[in-house]
Amino acid sequence: MTRYDVYGLGNALLDVECEVEPELLEELGIDKGVMTLLDEASQNKILERLGNYATKRTCGGSGANTIVAVSQFGGKTFYSCKVAKDEPGAYYLQDLLASGVDTNLKSHPPEPGITGKCLVFVTPDADRTMNTFLGISSGLSDLELVPNAIADSAYTYIEGYLVTGENSKQAAITAREIATNAGRKVALTLSDQNMAKFFRAGLLEMIGSGVDLLFANESEALELAETQDLTIAIEYLKTISQTFALTLGAKGSLIFDGTTLIEIAPFPVKAIDTVGAGDMYAGGLLYGITNGMDWETAGRLGSMASSRLVTIPGARMSTTDLQSLLSAIKRS
Repeated sequence: MTRYDVYGLGNALLDVECEVEPELLEELGIDKGVMTLLDEASQNKILERLGNYATKRTCGGSGANTIVAVSQFGGKTFYSCKVAKDEPGAYYLQDLLASGVDTNLKSHPPEPGITGKCLVFVTPDADRTMNTFLGISSGLSDLELVPNAIADSAYTYIEGYLVTGENSKQAAITAREIATNAGRKVALTLSDQNMAKFFRAGLLEMIGSGVDLLFANESEALELAETQDLTIAIEYLKTISQTFALTLGAKGSLIFDGTTLIEIAPFPVKAIDTVGAGDMYAGGLLYGITNGMDWETAGRLGSMASSRLVTIPGARMSTTDLQSLLSAIKRS
């Protein structure tokens, strides 16, 4: 028995979501469908251009979205991150606590600075494009880790975006080592195609001799495996992770449980916003495998939850809705 089901490590970002036409992205010179890192001035310039566009503010970051989902399903969670001593930072802490997530922020006083922000652009095709200023989150390091909590968690879940900073990458490696030395399991998400494309070597450093569970979508897996053949990519993933979950969009997902490749059928829906779909899938799967479900059932929970998420705006669902989905999966 462990105190926590999942310990998460990732960037704390205030998400600012906005619905736009593709033409605006072209005008701003923004690459559609991926995450791009910006400096503060560049992000502020984009915010000024948005003017009167309606925006929605939520506490996010890929890892946080997953950990909150695990907590909403009923899991015991801990999240390590870094926020500044500003209004968004205080808002972020309260959001984690309200979601039932334990965190290092309770005992690590925030420092002066600026809490990171992620501009999330949603186009009519339901695609999401992210422009991120990490702010103080770029300084995330070993100091934000809570070793006792890692050692007392069934899984440590690491956000691939941490590869973009030397200190944050090292924090991910240290967290993996602490978990492994304690006999616990490690999960990692590739996070974004650009991470696999431009930071491949760093991701492999974070993975080390291998992780227990890897999350990726099709484009990320192909990029990391340096191939256009999904069959080859799948065989490559088997060399770096004991198990993995590979999401395929409208085609469903594949789970390798260490022995068998399991096909998880999709739940057909009309998507309006794909922000956080992969994070939600990971949350459902992680909750399932740390709370007595077999891999196929946990995969169906992740698939159903992510399918429902893309039918509403934003990267979060209500706890009531997620509990309803969990009940439906348990009955099926």
